Amino acid sequence: MAIYKGCEAFAIHEGYEGLVNGGGMIAPMGWDDVRGFLSKGGTLIGTARCMSFMERAGRLQAAKNMVLCGMDALVICGGDGSLTGADKFRSEWPSLIAELVSTGQMKEEDVEPYKHLNIVGLVGSIDNDLSGTDATIGCYSSLERICDAVDDVFDTAASHQRGFVIEVMGRHCGWLALMASIATGSDYVFIPEKPPRVGWQKQMCDIITKHRSLGKRRTIVIIAEGAHDRELNKITANQVKDLLTKDLNLDTRVTVLGHTQRGGQACFYDRWLSTMQGVEAVNAVLEATPDTPSPVITIRENKIERSNLMECVALTKKVTKAIQDKDFDLAMQLRDVEFKEYFESYMMTTSTDHPKLRLPEPKRMRVAIIHVGAPAGGMNPATRAAVAYCLTRGHTPIAIHNGFPGLQRHHADKPLGSVREVKWLDADPWVNEGGSEIGTNRGLPSADMAMTAHTFELYKFDALLLIGGFEAFTAASEMRKARDEYEAFKIPLIVLPATVSNNVPGTEYSLGSDTCLNTLLYFCDAIRQSASSSRRRVFVIETQGGKSGYLATMAGLAIGALAVYIPEEGINIHMLARDIEYLRENFAKDAGASRAGKIILRNEQASDVYTTQFIADIIKAEARGRFESRAAVPGHFQQGGKPTPMDRIRASRMAIKCMGFLEERFTHIGKENCAADPMSAVVIGIIGSEVKFSALGGPDGLEAKGTDWKDRRPRNEFWLGDKGTVDILSGRPKPEDSCEECGKTLYDTKLGPVVSRS
Repeated sequence: MAIYKGCEAFAIHEGYEGLVNGGGMIAPMGWDDVRGFLSKGGTLIGTARCMSFMERAGRLQAAKNMVLCGMDALVICGGDGSLTGADKFRSEWPSLIAELVSTGQMKEEDVEPYKHLNIVGLVGSIDNDLSGTDATIGCYSSLERICDAVDDVFDTAASHQRGFVIEVMGRHCGWLALMASIATGSDYVFIPEKPPRVGWQKQMCDIITKHRSLGKRRTIVIIAEGAHDRELNKITANQVKDLLTKDLNLDTRVTVLGHTQRGGQACFYDRWLSTMQGVEAVNAVLEATPDTPSPVITIRENKIERSNLMECVALTKKVTKAIQDKDFDLAMQLRDVEFKEYFESYMMTTSTDHPKLRLPEPKRMRVAIIHVGAPAGGMNPATRAAVAYCLTRGHTPIAIHNGFPGLQRHHADKPLGSVREVKWLDADPWVNEGGSEIGTNRGLPSADMAMTAHTFELYKFDALLLIGGFEAFTAASEMRKARDEYEAFKIPLIVLPATVSNNVPGTEYSLGSDTCLNTLLYFCDAIRQSASSSRRRVFVIETQGGKSGYLATMAGLAIGALAVYIPEEGINIHMLARDIEYLRENFAKDAGASRAGKIILRNEQASDVYTTQFIADIIKAEARGRFESRAAVPGHFQQGGKPTPMDRIRASRMAIKCMGFLEERFTHIGKENCAADPMSAVVIGIIGSEVKFSALGGPDGLEAKGTDWKDRRPRNEFWLGDKGTVDILSGRPKPEDSCEECGKTLYDTKLGPVVSRS
């Protein structure tokens, strides 16, 4: 982005150490120098703790090196310590420049263009411990490492009926421990912000004993490395292990994950977040003035923002102080909006059959749960959370197997019909299972509306939770519209979006889309390796998504695709000609360089004419032997295996929100008022970081104003603005500058002005 904006970019190797030492540790960077960075873990330019930068003499040398290299802006990616040091460096900058002149190290005319330093911070922290942002770069990749490790422990734990105490990072922040506990269904969790109360030993043993009595064969306890009790006495993994061994006679092991949590490839969310924040960092640097407070790039409610760096650092330190002062309520409040909700969700799904949480008999419901549409990661964790909530509150959870066709045709089958009550032990193992354990398909109630209504009455459903994609949205709409004819549908209906296409109106995020994107990323990374090894090869990869280009666009951003073709833009011959010419120039410039593999992504319905294979064939023909192309179609592989941690934790949060909403509607409106209440049929959605309920019906409802029924997608697709960023970062020529017929000069965002290519 810096090069695109006309700036000169440098990489400072080994952190502040490189800034102080200068020389070859400060290197100019071009487009090709960062090729392949997206798929690599860690940092490819190195990082190190630098004691000399903490002293003024070190910062003076750093300032001199920056001036010698012609740098007047600095983008720092690190934790709060690195960012605080950068802000101090900026505040001292005028005096450092003055000292360089007064001591004769530099001349006045040499430093004149560098009287002011602009800095921007990017937060890189696996702990997600900076206040003022919903996520930090690296936290979700680390969470993925943890969940992979815990998933692997499941098998041996269940086989031997063992307990495992797993220690994760987080000295002052319990985000990793809490999210890992939700994503893996641990039996107990210890976090610094919410230490257990006096008597926690008995509480933990009671919960584990209860779970064991229900038939659970494995026990998992997750503990943050900074865990302590309410008197700040440290709680260690070995203490917990000894307690379980002694009091419960449970064969228990300790696993400390350590620095494995920092390794591996970055997941989709971290690639997207770091890319978009990097783009915003360049914009912030260019727009800064000497009076602008040092900004840090954050994400709030799914929007990239600029926040006051030192205010965020101060808030972070305030959390640590609140913990030290034993003000744990304040510590929880100072975390991001989602943190407290996630903790409450975890407690609700763990405290199974707790008498104090059960509702009185008249307020209890028979809640039907159905999966509709194609399988998506997160369907099972969402169902598990909904079942756990129901059992905790005294409701009866009922699973409808194999969607609406199963309900219509097989509800009365013997010995097992398609309508079955779900027990806690049935659903608990679903926490990390992909696909749909109760079965799903695209069938709709309209195939036999009368039979659907009959089964609703027969089994006395009081509420319905539909988990699925656009078909689930359509099914809820059909039943809502049929209420005048069928009384059975006058119950609260709620759709929890779960589809890889992320095309359900009323939400910016659907369960399964993150799992799909991560699966697609790893597929593309492997394909790129093949393409790069062959040096001169282009792969055209087909993504799913229906008439929505969300998957292709987001994946293109995260893998550095050369071009992305989506239904919203379509494909034409001029577009292909421009991209093929761009490929020719790229391969000519690469001259056999490594990491030179090229990937083009095409949504499966981007064009009826220009198919994936057809595009690959055109590229091969037009290459005239200079390079070659291949088509690759991952197909249903994109649905993924186990759901990603993000899909799991959001499934839990949203499912519990759904159940709370159904409780509230059931209690307050009753059947007689259900049809008149627009909020009796809704979609739950994540808009930004906020969970919202949007009505299907009514003049302003999603059916009338929010849905493109023809193309099966929302009318306003929030992600479309990112498509331009994909093209900019790939260096793809702009369409308006590519008119070969008129002979105008073309402007290539990577190679600069280019003579007409006719």
